[in-house]
Amino acid sequence: MQTRAYGAVALLGVTALALSACGSGSTTASSSTGASTAAKTTSAAAASTTGAPVRDAAVDLVIWCDQDRKPIIDKYATQFGQAQGIKVAVQVSTDVRKDFKDATNAGKGPDVIVGAHDWLGELVQNQAVKPVNLAAADQAKFPAEVLAATKFNGQIYGVAYAFENIGIVRNTALAPDAPATFEEMVTKGTQLVKDGKATNAVLLTVGKTGDAYHAYPFLKAFGGGIFAQKPNGDYDPAQVIVGSAGSIQGGDQLYNLGKQGILSTNIDGSIVDQVFDAGKAPYAMTGPWAIDKAKKAGIKYAISPLPTIAGKQMSPFLGVQMFYVSAKAKNDAFAQEFVTKYVMQKDLQIDMYNIGKRPPALIDAYTQVAASDPDIKAWAEAGKGALPMPNIPAMNSVWGPLGQATADIIANKETAAVRLKAAQTEIEANIKKAG
Repeated sequence: MQTRAYGAVALLGVTALALSACGSGSTTASSSTGASTAAKTTSAAAASTTGAPVRDAAVDLVIWCDQDRKPIIDKYATQFGQAQGIKVAVQVSTDVRKDFKDATNAGKGPDVIVGAHDWLGELVQNQAVKPVNLAAADQAKFPAEVLAATKFNGQIYGVAYAFENIGIVRNTALAPDAPATFEEMVTKGTQLVKDGKATNAVLLTVGKTGDAYHAYPFLKAFGGGIFAQKPNGDYDPAQVIVGSAGSIQGGDQLYNLGKQGILSTNIDGSIVDQVFDAGKAPYAMTGPWAIDKAKKAGIKYAISPLPTIAGKQMSPFLGVQMFYVSAKAKNDAFAQEFVTKYVMQKDLQIDMYNIGKRPPALIDAYTQVAASDPDIKAWAEAGKGALPMPNIPAMNSVWGPLGQATADIIANKETAAVRLKAAQTEIEANIKKAG
């Protein structure tokens, strides 16, 4: 399962994946950096694990991404370089978020990066990225919730190419029907364990330090969550709701599931994969990153939306993956043109879908893929109504305290009311300290 780093400090053992006045019209790329040179794309070697890529001063446009996405981005970067008559380099960073911040501060960063939407607030706060000029007609080519994830303070800061969310992945040999309720999953799963056909009734990533991403749907089901929303839909860092009555109700469910032995801090993301792929669990509450492993293990599976729990509908976070433009791009026109034109191509988005099998963000690309891949349609169904994961800087103060609180609740170390109120106090203090 893919490991996501949340906020400024990664949560060890946490798994998940990883992700809305905007300008109208597009910027025509023009060169102020020697575009008379022959068109050429430089494919840089993968960065070492101990340092960021080193920018070639002679290159007009530099794009940073991870190793998996590099071959596809290379393809379109080559086309762009040839069309513009410039040098383009696609470089691999093992930690794009950290490397970009450090390199940009030193004036040696890339022009474009590929990453998750929940980085956005911190990047804007650090003046590391800038808005993109996405025409109104192009904005309409994305689902509203996907476009919303690319916005901060009403401005669009990038172009999305994929989205993701969790759902219920079930082993159809053990659980042929989609569950309507979490209680149904527990009952059927428990019986399968008693019958010796499974070792776990329901799999959910928890771990010793917890996993706020996977715990969030339980809080959200009862009207809780992390931050309240402003009238315009933006998350309000001044209104933390981790210790609210709704969140506590969701926490009570986690407490009871821990007490029953259904959920456990001994189960982290790697164990979720191992157990499910061994055919030893009927249900896993997980995301698209788990599917390739299940296929390779020969598991017959199906994907369903999250069910109700205690009569309340569970809902996951929506994550969006996107291309950003650096605030210190060597040539902003080229960077804007690549992001707002090439990333908008249906072919690019479909090619990117083929890496990790996440639903394409562009509606036309999604429609084409969903016609032949039932999993993509199923993930989109599972994500209906999901709110984008908060992309505000204050979210950096949340992941650790909330994750640990949910782990402690599942381990029955404290009641949900006591532990979530304490987590809220810690989060509010962290936000205030961060300024």
